[in-house]
Amino acid sequence: MADRLWDVACALHADPETAFEEHHAADRLCAELEWDGFTVDRGVAGMPTAFVAQAGTGGGPRIALLLEYDALPGLGHACGHNLIAAAGLGAAIAAREAAGHAGTILAIGTPAEEGGGGKIIELGAGLFEGVDAALMFHPGTRNWSWAVLTAQVELRIAYHGRAAHPTGNPAEGIDALASLIQLFTTLSALRQRLPAGSHIQGIVTRGGEATNIVPDLAEGRFGLRALTTGALQTLIGQVTAAAQGIAAATAITVEVDQVREPYAHFRPNERLGARFDQHIARHGITMTPPEPGVFLGSSDIGNISTAVPAIHPFVAIVDSDKSDHTPQFAAAAASGRGRHVMLAAADALGRTAVELLTDPALRTAAWQEFQHRAAAGH
Repeated sequence: MADRLWDVACALHADPETAFEEHHAADRLCAELEWDGFTVDRGVAGMPTAFVAQAGTGGGPRIALLLEYDALPGLGHACGHNLIAAAGLGAAIAAREAAGHAGTILAIGTPAEEGGGGKIIELGAGLFEGVDAALMFHPGTRNWSWAVLTAQVELRIAYHGRAAHPTGNPAEGIDALASLIQLFTTLSALRQRLPAGSHIQGIVTRGGEATNIVPDLAEGRFGLRALTTGALQTLIGQVTAAAQGIAAATAITVEVDQVREPYAHFRPNERLGARFDQHIARHGITMTPPEPGVFLGSSDIGNISTAVPAIHPFVAIVDSDKSDHTPQFAAAAASGRGRHVMLAAADALGRTAVELLTDPALRTAAWQEFQHRAAAGH
């Protein structure tokens, strides 16, 4: 299937579609799965570009291969999601053919990883109920069995004041922008004492209409990250308290809203990760544990990893001195190295899926580790 899978990866790369707009990508992937005998349910979980493809007995062990296919605005597939989709597609088809009637293979199309949280919506809609494991890989700059993916949320904070003329009747005005600026100052002081893995980054999205009007509305967006989901909830409370304290001090009203459901931190499953590592080594790729203290970002795979055992290894398509979310990374997602990694990952994911379908002891070990990490909160 090598050429066929690469054709899919290149087609998605040539026609990048952003979060929730991945119509061509979803159509192509669904058509490929239907051609191979999968039963495909499109538009699941209320998202037109989400799908679930199923093959096998419908019962028994249920293993999910996750396909991402959204691109970045202005950068295309600078995160390599075209390779994720093609690898998941190949793994699902190969596992179906190799495992026969050992259980059920699911290929789940997950839109909008880049900020939309499609997997979270699917999780809430019950798409992962009864799933024994969820498998995917991610292109990267290092060959890591897993990575520290932090919990993340975006807050909208809006101050509502009162408009006035800054010289004609300044005492009548309540400057919403001044309160928002004070919040940035307060959060700057808070940022200095945040623990490792925690981060706050804010932007002003509305700051007034004219210089001769006291702004009656000022709004900012703030991205918050923390090492664990629990730590993120603490950080949300700190930022909310700061926003409300400034509102009380400046006689203004404030709204604090979450733009979407938070991304949970990723819980690795080393039992399953070790199987992937062994299989991809057949292709000359050696996986290692992550480098301590390096935080690659956040992903909605974290939420899936809190519901079922999951793997999310990173496999390098560029050298470690490069970065994703760059034009260079986008080019690598359509390169010879990208092709090699995609095919190697498809093979390793497919073999891991077959082992999960046919080896009850592996499934039990994966769930035992999952439950241990859940009980420990990490």
